[in-house]
Amino acid sequence: MAGKMPSRAALACSSVSATTRATRSLRAGADWQAGSVYRLGQLAALLDVVDVRGHPFAPLGGAHVAAELGAQHVGPAGRGCPQVEGALAVHGLEVLAAIQPEQVITAQGLIDAGNVQVSRTAAPEFIFCRVTVYGTDAHGEEHSAEVTLCGGHTRIVEQRRDGEVTFTADQSQGGATGSICDGVDISIAAIYEFATQVEFEQIRFILQASELNGKLSDEGMNNPYGLEIGRTMQQNIQAGLIGEDVMNRIVMMTAAASDARMGGATLPAMSNFGSGNQGIAATIPVVVIAERFGASEEQLARALIMSHLGAIYIKSHYPPLSAFCGNTVTSAAAAMAMVYLAGGSFEQSCHAIQNVLSDSAGMVCDGAKASCAMKVSTSSGAAVRGFLMALNSHAVSGQGIVAGNVEQTIRNVGQMVKDGMSATDSTIIDIMSA
Repeated sequence: MAGKMPSRAALACSSVSATTRATRSLRAGADWQAGSVYRLGQLAALLDVVDVRGHPFAPLGGAHVAAELGAQHVGPAGRGCPQVEGALAVHGLEVLAAIQPEQVITAQGLIDAGNVQVSRTAAPEFIFCRVTVYGTDAHGEEHSAEVTLCGGHTRIVEQRRDGEVTFTADQSQGGATGSICDGVDISIAAIYEFATQVEFEQIRFILQASELNGKLSDEGMNNPYGLEIGRTMQQNIQAGLIGEDVMNRIVMMTAAASDARMGGATLPAMSNFGSGNQGIAATIPVVVIAERFGASEEQLARALIMSHLGAIYIKSHYPPLSAFCGNTVTSAAAAMAMVYLAGGSFEQSCHAIQNVLSDSAGMVCDGAKASCAMKVSTSSGAAVRGFLMALNSHAVSGQGIVAGNVEQTIRNVGQMVKDGMSATDSTIIDIMSA
């Protein structure tokens, strides 16, 4: 197909998120995960990761903390495949960063002509996507190229040309969708202890979350992106319809960052567990509360590491992609960190998590799109309510899925997502496909 654009394409995906990501890539020609951190941390031992920028982090209790920062991450898929490895080494999750505007126009033409088909398929891994492109060469002969991703968004397991296999990933590397906390003795208490006691210099890097996501927030406030939730709130504040209190400011600034991200801003985001929106939800509310209470850089760093690691830990109890909107649990972890910044106790931090999970744990994920900013604003509002209740020692306990202690509540949420929402995921896909 050298020198020729494809004439049609077919995508088969296994989940709402995988389907919408695939479709979005065809429509946009640029990765909306622009500059995202691949993940903040990978919990092992206590929290054991390697910072690709070379910042060593000393052990705490025999374990290490670090972070994969930047889009330089090359997943196992790329190794052994020069073309893929080259693209991932340069762009990481921004694998479409080199796409030119004219190519986007051509791709959109394929979609408008009805030559792109997206369908659901059964697969052994939750994250699965197979893309087949058909086209003709200079002699008018038809050819096909097929790429299969499985176990991770950058994990290419197979490539075919005209039906013949040209690349197969090392099968011993396995999938990437298992829990990162399997076999790890970790808890909210351990994360809280680490965040409050670790040397400041070992976690200073997390302040980049404030810088990166803060710029996204400013971008969303200053320019029209997506649904303009943040800007709409600002206009209503100026009109005197609502006040700029702590809750509204948190919701406004957090939603604005998501507006910008989902609206196509080219600024990078510090993600959480692979999600830019959840990275925003784990960061901006904490930053606003830090400003409100005049927190130092060190206090902000401790709060941010508490928020991000807490979110990763809670989300490790269910699959990385599901019909469950992860912003809920991310905001729960953010509320815990907000309590810390306000001078609250560990017990009150646990109250905050319980309150937020009680508030908005039913929010579903129906794909990545502009309206995700609405879900971000909802969960951020829940974080503020949960935080304020916790400061007054009010907590939901033993009601519904919320148990008498935070660890059991986290397990309950995980069970609900894993065992109770698989049918929801299928139903959402059916609705979107109708």
